Amino acid sequence: MEVSFRTSRLHRLFHSESDLIRTFGSRRAQSILARLVVLRRQATLSQVPTTPPERRHQLAGNRGEQYAVDIDRQYRLLFVPDHDPVPRRSDGGIETDLVTAIVIIEVLDYH
Repeated sequence: MEVSFRTSRLHRLFHSESDLIRTFGSRRAQSILARLVVLRRQATLSQVPTTPPERRHQLAGNRGEQYAVDIDRQYRLLFVPDHDPVPRRSDGGIETDLVTAIVIIEVLDYH
């Protein structure tokens, strides 16, 4: 998939291993980089594994249009489809088979 970033600050952070380590620590930074590799290697969102360690999942509530992959037990890498309009199923849900681009919006401990 094509991966972009919500802000130029996030883009710089995710393209500098030393900045990721300084911000998140070595272990978490390595997990973030590993998840980026997985996201970029898949052709569509539906191909991103829903089982650990990635565990792609759609969020709920006010984050219902967002997805996350696990970084570790606490932190998640959050993203949204980068399509206008977002591909939809007949029931209104997001058609993950057609999502070929995403925007990383943040790394968050939302628990």
